[in-house]
Amino acid sequence: MRAGRLAGLAVALPALAEPVIERNVAVPMRDGVVLRATVLRPADGGRFPTLVYRTPYGKDNAERAYSLHHRAVERGYAVMLQDVRGRYASDGEFEPYRHDGKDGFDTIAWAAAQPWSDGEVGTFGLSYPGAVQWLAALESPPALKAMAPAMTYSTTRNFFHSGGVFDLSWISWIWHNIAPDVRRRKGLPGPRTAAEADEAWETLGNAMRTRLPLRDLPELRDVAPYYFDWMAHPPGDPWWDWAEVRGRYGRTSAAVLNLSGWHDEAYGPEGALTNFLGLVESRRDAADARTELVIGPWIHGIATIGSTRAGEREFGAAAMLDYDALVLDFMDRHLRSAPTLAPPRVRVFVMGEDRWRTGDAWPLPGVVERTLWLSAGPRPGAGALAWLGADVRPGSRSFAADPQAPVVDSYAPAPGAHDYRALAERSDVAVFETGPLTEAVTVIGRIRAEIFVSVDAPDADLWLKLHDVAPDGTAYNLMSPGLDLMRASYRDGGPERKPLEAGKPVLLRFEDLMTGNRFAAGHRLRLVLTPSFLPHFSRNLHTGESETVSSRSRSARVTIHFDAKHPSRLVLPTAP
Repeated sequence: MRAGRLAGLAVALPALAEPVIERNVAVPMRDGVVLRATVLRPADGGRFPTLVYRTPYGKDNAERAYSLHHRAVERGYAVMLQDVRGRYASDGEFEPYRHDGKDGFDTIAWAAAQPWSDGEVGTFGLSYPGAVQWLAALESPPALKAMAPAMTYSTTRNFFHSGGVFDLSWISWIWHNIAPDVRRRKGLPGPRTAAEADEAWETLGNAMRTRLPLRDLPELRDVAPYYFDWMAHPPGDPWWDWAEVRGRYGRTSAAVLNLSGWHDEAYGPEGALTNFLGLVESRRDAADARTELVIGPWIHGIATIGSTRAGEREFGAAAMLDYDALVLDFMDRHLRSAPTLAPPRVRVFVMGEDRWRTGDAWPLPGVVERTLWLSAGPRPGAGALAWLGADVRPGSRSFAADPQAPVVDSYAPAPGAHDYRALAERSDVAVFETGPLTEAVTVIGRIRAEIFVSVDAPDADLWLKLHDVAPDGTAYNLMSPGLDLMRASYRDGGPERKPLEAGKPVLLRFEDLMTGNRFAAGHRLRLVLTPSFLPHFSRNLHTGESETVSSRSRSARVTIHFDAKHPSRLVLPTAP
């Protein structure tokens, strides 16, 4: 029973009838494999627009954990929750993302043809359930009219690897989310429940993530053979194109809601923005591109969208959105032509300002680029960031890089904003920062960096950490680890590596540092350059060999150059 108010009077509303629920409904794929789904629909019968949610994490878990599908039924939608191929109740062999394009197409076509469907289909979901929407949409299913892929990627180039470096979080993802059900299905030894996997991880986790070579993981050999296929294909290898999204936006005409958070996994905000811009470009001749962009201050996950904080940083009530309503309002506009007021095409939250900024195009109105130049600081060994190139004090800064004593994220695995002031005190990093700002600087969007670096070894990695430093010394990070990373030998993208010549500077370009943040007057912008940042991504061995196949390593010395021939800089998209 619900209660509402009309003209100041309490009005009793009738209880909604319980929805019709069918469980483990068989959905045949084109190759004969049967996937299974839970179907929920309104009790009053009829034909309804249909929403499809596909997951590797268990459709029954989703039914218990999330509210969107129940609220969708209340609005008059049929909802289908499906286990992807090889997971839980569905048949076949699971290989992440490999079959989700064709299986998604077949599932959407099946849903549209059911007697309870009006033939209009939308999709929703976050992370893996977001990625599968894109993979299905690229197969051009005719019935797909709207999709809401949240917190997912735009390219395999910064999803499995980033900056040419392998993402170690795949190991924990497989161990916790995938392996237990695989062991149960196949009768394999080892943890078969989430609790058992968590307990075993306490003993094995650190060893698995730090073991060299990377492919030396017998713990995953039987449960995730695809992991070893990934190890066989370097960054930039065209082999990865089977899961690529970029450049293929013309394959779908569906309306698309792109959603992420500044503290989402690093591929998330980049994916949302890149996919939004790709759709706008591919539909430039249309009267309406039918795509929206929403980026909040959040970390990865549905629950965080209704939170006021990310990590240690508080943003206030304005940061909270109702995820269910956001998605369902979008579906109403595009599946039911509901007469709802369309929001601005672009909505992004500015941290520090703690409010939303909106517009109908990207970049937002008034955004202009400003450059910060790396410079020698006012005292020996210090680094500075200068607003004018004429103020640069030329020089260089060097630091040690030792794979056996890497820089470790002291806050891992806790996501979100944290106080990283201690990172700047290490001897194996280089720090550059502005003086206290005389007026606020608001940055919204992609930050570009051009850093000239030389190394006394065939290869090295470089991480760029941009922090908002308050007068009391608090130094908040502005994004999650990932797109602030570059392997020098993969500076041109791969798949071929380009070893360094000892002592010869090369230019490393970072294109996808991203944030929406107001640096208040009195604050400082700090850039911390590090050679590693475990446990997020793998280490560079500095030998020229890949850590995929080798365990031999050596220390190296990394030098950052900033002079007339080597103008290292940050380019900030600033807003008034």
